[in-house]
Amino acid sequence: MFDDLRGKTAVVFGVANKRSIAWAIAQGLHAAGANLALTYQNERLEQEARDLIASLPGAEGFMCDVSNDGAIAELFEKLKQRYGKLHVIVHSVAFAPPEELKGDFVNTSREGFRVAHDVSVYSLIAVCRAAAPLMEDGGSVITMTYYGAEKVVPNYNVMGVAKAALECTVRYLAYDLGKKRIRVNAISAGPIKTLAARGISGLGDMLKSHAERAPLQRNVEVAEVGSTGVFLASDASSGITGEIVYVDCGYNIMGF
Repeated sequence: MFDDLRGKTAVVFGVANKRSIAWAIAQGLHAAGANLALTYQNERLEQEARDLIASLPGAEGFMCDVSNDGAIAELFEKLKQRYGKLHVIVHSVAFAPPEELKGDFVNTSREGFRVAHDVSVYSLIAVCRAAAPLMEDGGSVITMTYYGAEKVVPNYNVMGVAKAALECTVRYLAYDLGKKRIRVNAISAGPIKTLAARGISGLGDMLKSHAERAPLQRNVEVAEVGSTGVFLASDASSGITGEIVYVDCGYNIMGF
């Protein structure tokens, strides 16, 4: 069964609240039998994250700011001591300063560009570098992208450029880590009302347009993204790496 992850340990980065994609994937991994370690960014998000983690018997929570190399090193030392080996990494982390996600892209600030790429892209490299020594049996790394990496989505701005860099990073990491039998893929989900998405100006228009134009005539559900995450974590996807897997009700295939 593709959903049998018993005996596997998965680390999920980016749990923010019950509406987050990271949480949907975490629930799916837990249902499939994986041992779960979930991370949250800081003390401000700790209480809500811990309440969620407590609802998954056996899951454990860890604080980690992925923009800090020291915090990443400290986390993976704790994971090594607690679990020994890791098999799945879910990277559901992205951020750009809110002011960069409105107005004209040409007005992107140098600092906004740096922050968006550091948090949304470089963090995947840093996490993979720390995780690889613990993935002795191979495994799967999954990150999250969006169609704005390929086509202009008004107001997505610098995050679209960061997602394009993330998708390229997936391919280079897949090449590097393939020799260790570690697969690296991205899920390109359609727009979902997550905490992060609410920071994008015009989200309501994005959702409306997506539902009207997608072949399935609706928006994707977060649980559907979660199920795809479980598939990519499992041995059923053992021959897939370096790919962008679309979970967007078919929106990406349409010309107009």
